[in-house]
Amino acid sequence: MNVNRNAPIALFIYNRPDHTQQTLEALQCCTGFKESPLYIFCDGPKTEGDPSVKAARDIAKCMMGDKAVFVEANINQGLANSIIKGVSRLCDEYGKVIVLEDDLLVAPAFLMYMNDAFRRYEHEAKVMQISGHMFSVPEFVGKEEAFFLPFTTSWGWGTWKRAWDSFDLEAMGWNQLKDEKKIRCKFNLDDSYNYYAMLEKQMTGKIDSWAIRWYWSVFKQNGLVLYLPTSLVNNIGFDGSGTHGWRSAKITNTKQKPTKIYAQQYEFPDTLEVNDNAFKSVKKTLRNAGTGYISKAFHMIRRIFKK
Repeated sequence: MNVNRNAPIALFIYNRPDHTQQTLEALQCCTGFKESPLYIFCDGPKTEGDPSVKAARDIAKCMMGDKAVFVEANINQGLANSIIKGVSRLCDEYGKVIVLEDDLLVAPAFLMYMNDAFRRYEHEAKVMQISGHMFSVPEFVGKEEAFFLPFTTSWGWGTWKRAWDSFDLEAMGWNQLKDEKKIRCKFNLDDSYNYYAMLEKQMTGKIDSWAIRWYWSVFKQNGLVLYLPTSLVNNIGFDGSGTHGWRSAKITNTKQKPTKIYAQQYEFPDTLEVNDNAFKSVKKTLRNAGTGYISKAFHMIRRIFKK
């Protein structure tokens, strides 16, 4: 196994050169970027000779040069397969990985936070993911202490091999949610959001999502995910440029910019358990989803997991 102080970064790109450039520019501003191995996974074109696929690769190579290891697919694998393969490869090689996609802008403290959290919870089997993204929750304004929640996210995250080894491609046992109301309620964050409907769509072939299967895998292990109260990640992909139709939706989080934190301004929890107050605030936000600002968080959850 390759031993490196900083976790490797896996960046997944496809056919959006402008977004790729912005993502890399933000990443370059992160403390610790120079010391972090970078792997850029380039998915293959759906149609032969797609110029946008080549353009995205060209701009990444121009910007990164020998800094990055480029893994270029000749045929289109799809986002789910690409991420599963890439994350598995780097977990096997390094024991941990930070995962980004080509429409995510990160704050300057993103890598520092991720690597600090990796070191802090490296040997805590219950902690299965570190998240750099948090949608806007009114009660979190002005807070700095990180906390644990019992569900995952896919916008700027990281994990260890010990946790990723529990990833269940087949989502074994998922159908128990249909008949066991209490378990389904818990999976749906006490009926705050219908994650079960997404998992059912995945298992019946209606969507192709690695993210909902990852959440189910963490859920089965009673795993914890570390979050900050303020997001260090902003998604700029809601402009119709993505490969998934849902990316073109009008309700976006584009006004939610990542906090420009440069120094360590966060505190990590010592107790390995769900923060009940934070969890109540998140569930309240989801349950109050209706119109305007709060509805963006609700629709954001749906888009996060349709990947």
